Amino acid sequence: MNRDALVAEMKSMKEIQAPEWAVFVKTGAHKERPPVQDDWWYIRTASVLLKVHKFGPVGTNKLAKQYGGRKNRGHKKDIKVSGSRNIVRKCLQQLEAAGLLAKSSTTSAGRVLSAKGKEVIKKVSEE
Repeated sequence: MNRDALVAEMKSMKEIQAPEWAVFVKTGAHKERPPVQDDWWYIRTASVLLKVHKFGPVGTNKLAKQYGGRKNRGHKKDIKVSGSRNIVRKCLQQLEAAGLLAKSSTTSAGRVLSAKGKEVIKKVSEE
C-alpha cells in the first residue's frame, strides 16, 4: 500500500485538520522533541486508520501502546511507555467525523472501519 497516497487522501478531507497545539506537542513520554515533519498529523491519522483496519475493534489504549516506545531514564533501566492517548483520541474522533470509522456494535469500546473507510483503503491500495 502506498503510504503517501493515503496521506494525500487524509489531507484532502476537510474534517481532518491538525490542531493548533500539534506544532508544540511530543507524541509520547518516551520522545524528547516534537515531530520534525510538517504533515506528521496526517501521517499519524493515516496510520491510525490502517491500524484500525488491521486490528479490528480497537480503542485508545491499544493504539497508544502501538505508538509507544522505550523511555530513557538515565542510569536506570529503560521502560516501555505508551504513546500519547490524546493524539490517538483526536485522530479517532476526526476519522469518525469524516465517516471512515464507526463505533463497534459488537463491543462496548472500540472503533471499526465503516463502509466508506473500507472504500478509501481499497481505492488507495489499488493505485
